[in-house]
Amino acid sequence: MSTCVNERVFVDSPLKSKVALFNNFADRHIQGQSINPFSNGSQVGSLPRPSISKEEYGKPPKGSLSEIRSLKATIHVSREMLQLCQVIDQCGERLFSVEEKPSDPRKVISFGDLFAIYTAISDKVVGILLRARKYNLVDFEGECLFQRQDDHVPIILMKPIEDITKFLEERIENAMKSLKECEEI
Repeated sequence: MSTCVNERVFVDSPLKSKVALFNNFADRHIQGQSINPFSNGSQVGSLPRPSISKEEYGKPPKGSLSEIRSLKATIHVSREMLQLCQVIDQCGERLFSVEEKPSDPRKVISFGDLFAIYTAISDKVVGILLRARKYNLVDFEGECLFQRQDDHVPIILMKPIEDITKFLEERIENAMKSLKECEEI
């Protein structure tokens, strides 16, 4: 009778499943550390180095939560850049009059005026300006702008609003497609 009880406890034991789960986790950790060049493992030199292509470098793995967060951030920031450019287009003035340069679509607004208008929409004026400058949508002098100190600095919308809208909406649409593909995985 005692062998029957011991066998049943051994088969149905929740402790056995927990031990197996821990051992599985420990084995995966050891395997991961054997590849890690910064671990103290002696197997580091014998394993091949992982190869990463130029397209994959600096990007999260496909379908990962990091990729999903990245795509959501791309959508959000692109919408904010579009909104900022629309405000500059609506409230700014032509950089040159029609008589001076009729084909120049650029518009300009001072940072102080833009800050006063856009802070009612979002508190990330400077960050969105920096991001928009990265994509050559706007231009201004200096690395970073500060309220009151740089109120006189002109912010120039570099392209027609139609081109900017098309570019940013394509960017949003591509990110949304990729997001749908990630969520389906």
